[in-house]
Amino acid sequence: MASAKRKPTAGSSGELLVLEEFLPYRLSILSNRVSRAIAARYAKTFDLTIPEWRIIAVLGRRPGLTAKEVAEATEMDKVAVSRAVGKLVESRRVAARADRDDARRQILSLTAQGESVHARIAPIALESEQRLVAALDKREREQLDDLLDRLLDTAKGL
Repeated sequence: MASAKRKPTAGSSGELLVLEEFLPYRLSILSNRVSRAIAARYAKTFDLTIPEWRIIAVLGRRPGLTAKEVAEATEMDKVAVSRAVGKLVESRRVAARADRDDARRQILSLTAQGESVHARIAPIALESEQRLVAALDKREREQLDDLLDRLLDTAKGL
């Protein structure tokens, strides 16, 4: 069945919403495409999901976080983080130990196996990033970084 083209719907200001031109939608599509492309490369080699890789990446730079802090750092859903941490602990890539001051808190860190995965997968992610930004010259990359920083700061207040 062929999909019928729908007319864009008017927002409260009377402006039409064209999804394909809506910045949050476009950023989401870009993020999904890039994440899927990178994930396909490391899922096959390392048997990792996107949330698991993000957790390894964060703990590789900031060991000693709790699952809640990982969720905040990655902007991922707490349930997704908890599930992924469980798999990483089960696969012995992440270690969880009780906090000395509060036994209810679990402090997370990469194991030797997790550090090895991080060291081997980080170059794959960085190479994918370089391939993506190769479409931009140095000035455009700097502008993009500045614009993304501004949008991220602004998004905190939405």
